[in-house]
Amino acid sequence: MKKVEAIIKPFKLDDVREALSEIGITGMTAIEVKGFGRQKGHTELYRGAEYVVDFLPKVKLDVVVAEDQVERCIETITAAARTGKIGDGKIFVTNVEQVVRIRTGETGPEAI
Repeated sequence: MKKVEAIIKPFKLDDVREALSEIGITGMTAIEVKGFGRQKGHTELYRGAEYVVDFLPKVKLDVVVAEDQVERCIETITAAARTGKIGDGKIFVTNVEQVVRIRTGETGPEAI
């Protein structure tokens, strides 16, 4: 099993969720986060005062999938989240050693 973590622009969340649902991936966690990479933030004007916004709003998605679904999951997220502009995000893939469904006690891929 693998954990796919995607950092995306907030307005792309519904597009990504729908695209993943279409390929059979229904479970995910979405967390509102702030951060920056090469995008570095930007300057805004508020009531005549200029200030720097260092951390930009993003959404972090966590999806745990079977190993045979990883590439399709990555391709789907990439296609749905891409705008072609800086700040589209990143995808990280890590190993998941164990999953337990609390309600039933199921473990492994059945618990996903």
